[in-house]
Amino acid sequence: MSDLSKLPSHAAPRRAIFSARKLALMASVVAGLGVASYGLTPSSNYDVFTTAAHAQVNKDMQNAQQPVGFADIVERVKPSVISVRVKITEKTPSGDGFENGESPFPPGSPMERFFRRFGGPDGFPGGPGGRGGRGGRNVVTGQGSGFFISPDGYAVTNNHVVDGADKVEVTADDGTIHTAKVIGTDPRTDLALIKVDGIHNFPYAKLSDGQPRVGDWVLAVGNPFGLGGTVTAGIVSARGRDIGSGPYDDFIQIDAPVNKGNSGGPTFNTAGDVVGVNTAIYSPSGGNVGIAFAIPAATVKSVVQQLKDKGTVSRGWIGVQIQPVTPEIADSLGLKKTEGALVAEPQAGGPAAKAGVESGDVIVQVNGKPVKDARELARTIGGLAPGESVKLGVIHKGQDKTLTMKLGELPGPDKLAKADRNQDDGDKGTRGSVKVPNLGLTLAPASTVAGAGKEGVVVTDVDPNSPSAERGLKEGDIILEVAGKTVLTPGEVREAIATARSENKNSVLVRVKSGNSSRFVAMPVAKG
Repeated sequence: MSDLSKLPSHAAPRRAIFSARKLALMASVVAGLGVASYGLTPSSNYDVFTTAAHAQVNKDMQNAQQPVGFADIVERVKPSVISVRVKITEKTPSGDGFENGESPFPPGSPMERFFRRFGGPDGFPGGPGGRGGRGGRNVVTGQGSGFFISPDGYAVTNNHVVDGADKVEVTADDGTIHTAKVIGTDPRTDLALIKVDGIHNFPYAKLSDGQPRVGDWVLAVGNPFGLGGTVTAGIVSARGRDIGSGPYDDFIQIDAPVNKGNSGGPTFNTAGDVVGVNTAIYSPSGGNVGIAFAIPAATVKSVVQQLKDKGTVSRGWIGVQIQPVTPEIADSLGLKKTEGALVAEPQAGGPAAKAGVESGDVIVQVNGKPVKDARELARTIGGLAPGESVKLGVIHKGQDKTLTMKLGELPGPDKLAKADRNQDDGDKGTRGSVKVPNLGLTLAPASTVAGAGKEGVVVTDVDPNSPSAERGLKEGDIILEVAGKTVLTPGEVREAIATARSENKNSVLVRVKSGNSSRFVAMPVAKG
């Protein structure tokens, strides 16, 4: 294929003239008309096409010499972006085990890979910033980014940037430094609202009203490595990412290079609106590898408004343990689609339990809107106000039901139920244990195992090559239900499996309790 840029200056117009002449001829033939039927002579028709083609070629050549850039957008939005610097006074105990400044997370672990935040304190304990192992009180400094959302000094950044800060300073794009105060934080979404008082003419950014599309251009602006306002460009790589940080994960994935210090900085679309707030990167090496995550603007709007009004965020709560509906679970329940959220266990006394939600129910709608999966249910309920009345569409034992309930308020982390650390203490003997070869388990009635309670059957041994081992069952787990029926003995477990096989089912749904939480596991029914 030839390179047009190497042709003589007259070559491109000549080719265009030839194409125009050919086009004119083809048009007259296809229409079955002579060129004179348009009231033009052949020569004048040729001249018209020649002139138009020549003008188009010149226009294309000019556009090729002037590639589209982002300078106009950057000039407009960059003044709203700030650098955030914090000081934290910490009491460091002697011999904390991190005197060399090493990460407290194991290398390669999910915590290290997914939560290598890029705007927190300057290093781990003992690292740069002064957190040593001698004890006493040390001042730790950290840097991040943020952006003004109103002319009177309200600004957004990440919770992990300002968490525990004794002093917060922001540096505006013009170099001026201001003291800011923390209005409120929301650890669950990693957002924080800060404010600079006394000034009412700050340049500010607008949060987008729409959702970005995968493939859209975006600009990330921030303070990487403390260098000051830096702009990088990329595209939206994905939406709705779950990186394991919590039940409200709904991140935008972008490939614009962002690094340590960009935390809390905005991601702009080509209209100059903020579509996300940078919060985390995936980084096996610690540097940018083109995978960054931003909190969507819609989430930012909701959280910031509550932080501005009352300094905290309250969320709706129905009190259920939920899990995704996998293909195996859908088959076990006779569902046509792998959609909705499976209720593993309703919390006693919670709104859902009071309304009649039971273990094994599948929540498929909230106020008439479909629920795609467990994460969407958590986000939808969390986005509603405590005390609000909602209608849940539920599939209960194959039947559609609508339940109405009044939302409670999501308890804080300190009020959430915690697993009983002593539940495994005592002699858990295997008196009365029976093998269930189909599952690869050895089971005993809970009533015969010390400390296991009276409900269900206890797993006393797991075949490492069994379907149960593949699905995460372990010694000490308690099987409460099989195929929707409560079981108290190993014999009832075997009977439930035999019934499922006789009904030609591919799998059977087992409710398993581990600690203080329970979940459903779809176990394949062995053939032959």
